[in-house]
Amino acid sequence: MSQLNQVELQNLRHLIGAHETACQKLQAYAEQATDPEIKQFFKDGAQGAMKTKQQLLGFLS
Repeated sequence: MSQLNQVELQNLRHLIGAHETACQKLQAYAEQATDPEIKQFFKDGAQGAMKTKQQLLGFLS
């Protein structure tokens, strides 16, 4: 893989941070939800955000 330039690196860090924030918020929403379907919806969203964050982190290696 080619080297990332400064703008690409900055954008990647921004995306990683946004996915981390989304994951944390969705986990908090899941903890507060009382309806099982809504709880699962938020849990699934949190897992998806975490998976994407991990994939994005792979570009930094």
